[in-house]
Amino acid sequence: MNNCSFIGRLTAEPELKTTQSGLSVCSFTLAVPRPKVKDKTDFIRFVAWRQTAEFIAKYFHKGNRIAIAGTLTSRSYEKDGKTLTINEVVVEDADFCESKGNSANNAAVEAYADAMAQFEPDDGDLPF
Repeated sequence: MNNCSFIGRLTAEPELKTTQSGLSVCSFTLAVPRPKVKDKTDFIRFVAWRQTAEFIAKYFHKGNRIAIAGTLTSRSYEKDGKTLTINEVVVEDADFCESKGNSANNAAVEAYADAMAQFEPDDGDLPF
């Protein structure tokens, strides 16, 4: 089973791009402290696609804490005649983990909550 979860801080602004076929893709790096090891931090690469990519690029900024669930992947490419391999996490889910007391993040949390409210079904829409 290939599932991994992380909570860390963005080391830079997430980079949102669009592929030639029109898909959104967002890449970023998190600083993730190692559990039970003092003063040790890992810097892990992440990539998100489609709506998840747009969500991350819109609501998260350098220094924000973010919770990520995804799968670890490897990809290889050639550069200067050498084969290089990159390990990164493909994001399946991203969520806020800053407290509401953090004023820098309050606007993003409120905007996200407002956006998600439009997807909540009305009692009359439920089939049971």
